[in-house]
Amino acid sequence: MDHCHISGLISLEDALEKLLAQASPLIATETIHLNEATGRITATDIISPINVPPFDNSAMDGYAIRLADLNENQTLPMAGKALAGAPFQEEWPKGNCIRIMTGAPTPFGTDAVVMQEQAEVTETGIYFTHPVKQGQNIRTIGEDIMQNAKVFPKGTKLSTAHLPQIASLGIAKVDVVRKLKVAIFSTGDELQAVGEPLQAGQIYDTNRFAIRLMLEKLDCEVIDLGVIRDDPTALRQAFIDADKQADLVISSGGVSVGEADYTKQILEEVGKISFWKLAIKPGKPFAFGKLENAWFCGLPGNPVSAVLTFYQLVQPFIARLSGFTAWQPPMRLTARTTTPLKKSPGRIDFQRGIAVINKDGELEVSTTGHQGSHIFSSYSLGNCFIVLEQERGHVAAGETVHIEFFNHLLKNQ
Repeated sequence: MDHCHISGLISLEDALEKLLAQASPLIATETIHLNEATGRITATDIISPINVPPFDNSAMDGYAIRLADLNENQTLPMAGKALAGAPFQEEWPKGNCIRIMTGAPTPFGTDAVVMQEQAEVTETGIYFTHPVKQGQNIRTIGEDIMQNAKVFPKGTKLSTAHLPQIASLGIAKVDVVRKLKVAIFSTGDELQAVGEPLQAGQIYDTNRFAIRLMLEKLDCEVIDLGVIRDDPTALRQAFIDADKQADLVISSGGVSVGEADYTKQILEEVGKISFWKLAIKPGKPFAFGKLENAWFCGLPGNPVSAVLTFYQLVQPFIARLSGFTAWQPPMRLTARTTTPLKKSPGRIDFQRGIAVINKDGELEVSTTGHQGSHIFSSYSLGNCFIVLEQERGHVAAGETVHIEFFNHLLKNQ
């Protein structure tokens, strides 16, 4: 039997599998202008209504020729010009060439375009200095995209790499999955909103602030319910209110084992818990379940733990709910550590590190320093997670470890 389950903890892999297995993508869609589509998920396949390019055209400034004419004479008089937006539409006399500019439609019958650097202007016409091949320097109709071709499949997250291509098809509006509605709140009498003066024993609510920033990067519609005090009645009402408004409810704090940690208790009353407690460090107290309408993720109260569990579990869950079909788990690379790393066997450990390429071209990593679950500066200093296997112990300098570079949610640049 898996050690994680013997100890009452669930492995990260099993937790992620359970999350994704239960999630069904949203089906509600909306039609928006291309200018507003960055970061949105396509609700239908993007099909090209036209050929790209829509006609054969020149890839160079030069001369359009027919090979039969060139075979009879290396020097051809020029019969006219073809410009981008002003094609040559007159009769093309036998034994002549056409001056053509980049992007201009090739006149009917063109076999090749000779770049101007391979031609010389003489008194009798244009002399071609190099051998010419059939089809050279011609962009053919539909060479990039054929009419009725699937350009991007349903479930594509649109970016600046996608939108100009869609615009090139003349498509001004796209059907996208509506934004995921996520309600967030923090729990704890000790929490104070950022910007307000701290009272005795209080700390700032950085968790909700960080979660909101990451949700906005994931293009979610955020419903911020603020700080809920350690009162069962208030917490129960917060769950009920959030469930009415959101597709996903995310809380921070209250899922540990303290006397005032009511989140798990209330969740069991108003919903159903799928799992609680993970075999990861930091971030063991993580709850996942279902309310009447919305899904629920309960993050730990410690800021490093909250961000880590959001990154490793909530991020892919949101991708699945949003219909983003191309989401991939973080790639793990091998690096040599330059500093010793403290670890106890029993849980997979995600320490924060600084990875660089050394002078020999090898990937190496060092710790950001103290790895306490309250040391949020480890994220701002680091650029990766050092992923230490569940049963691994202390790591000596020079040993090989796995790392995951931060993605756009945590990158410093």
